[in-house]
Amino acid sequence: MKRFISIRQSVIMAMVVGLGITAVSCDDDPVPLIDPSTGGGTKFEYTWAKTADSLQTATYNGYLGSNGTFVQDNAGNSNFNYWPNAHMLDVLVDGYLRTHDDNYLSKMKALLQGIKVKNGNTYNNVFNDDMIWLANSSLRAFVATNDQEYKDVADYLWGRIKLSWSDDVFGGGITWKQDTPKQKNAVSNAPAAIVALRLYEISHNADDLEWAKKIYAWQKSNLVDPATGLVWDNISETSGVVTTNKDWVFTYNMGTWIGAGLRLYQITADQSYLNDALKSAKTSLTSPKLVSEGLLKDEGQGDGGLFKGIFVRYFTELIEESTINSTDHESFVKFLEFNAQTFYNDGIKRPVMFCGPKWNALPTGATDLTTQLSGVMLIEAAAKLNKEDLLD
Repeated sequence: MKRFISIRQSVIMAMVVGLGITAVSCDDDPVPLIDPSTGGGTKFEYTWAKTADSLQTATYNGYLGSNGTFVQDNAGNSNFNYWPNAHMLDVLVDGYLRTHDDNYLSKMKALLQGIKVKNGNTYNNVFNDDMIWLANSSLRAFVATNDQEYKDVADYLWGRIKLSWSDDVFGGGITWKQDTPKQKNAVSNAPAAIVALRLYEISHNADDLEWAKKIYAWQKSNLVDPATGLVWDNISETSGVVTTNKDWVFTYNMGTWIGAGLRLYQITADQSYLNDALKSAKTSLTSPKLVSEGLLKDEGQGDGGLFKGIFVRYFTELIEESTINSTDHESFVKFLEFNAQTFYNDGIKRPVMFCGPKWNALPTGATDLTTQLSGVMLIEAAAKLNKEDLLD
């Protein structure tokens, strides 16, 4: 989350930039159907998969830069940022898994290799969270394709990430950056536990599972409200004073905490992990720190633009968990479906298929790649759940 402070401040100012891009097909418009139960009334069929296709096309065409990587926004800022590109790989994997279209494979490989080129011919990054995101998306790509290059990148990154664990500062945890020994963030821990668990699922190396358990235990003790399951952003020490930042509560930290707990439950069958995930998920549906009028909050553009999409990715996995009770499952489905339907109807600028940070309003200026990716993730999640007959 390296650019969060400066970007969060800057995105408060409106960006009025003309959008000039080739229009994308609007096959995704709602199709009116006759509802026999109402004697001739109409209802809408949400064309989730077609909309996901349109968003994937718009994102690829509107943000593609050099070396297969993607630029900062759709209005001429060609800066390369490591962590949004890591999530772009995740989104391409989503598209590939949904469609089995081999065109995604070359895009994925070009992006993976391009990140290294654009990052100074190395995957190493001073920001541990950036490497963690790429490790996670690379492992998803490996599982989807069985292409060893993705696994090799993830193994390298995991080796680098583990070097930033320290027991002598705050009793454990992975630092936010390689050079900030006295700041440890949620974003550099729960997602790292997920990396370890993905690796364990692939190789069944007991050491990876132990890493996941200790990272999770440290975060639970230091950065999670035991009463509500809210995830606090970070713990740091300045001039000898240790502070836990409980004011910063963001959707993506909730999502990765849910994802880590769910995976640990699925691997260990320890119910306490699932209970943790459920507590945080239920809080996410109601906390004013996270939602407004039933929608995930507008967290701005810049880094904040990606937060909701990350939450959706891991919240979707919880919806897919068959052992949760029907009451919780129904509330989770309704919440995600309401967000997806609202965004589908009110938040996508057609025909160009760009997204804004507020899911019940059209974008009014430039759309950052981060913000666009969250929109794609939401619609891809809806398409996935719809295909699995998990939406109402």
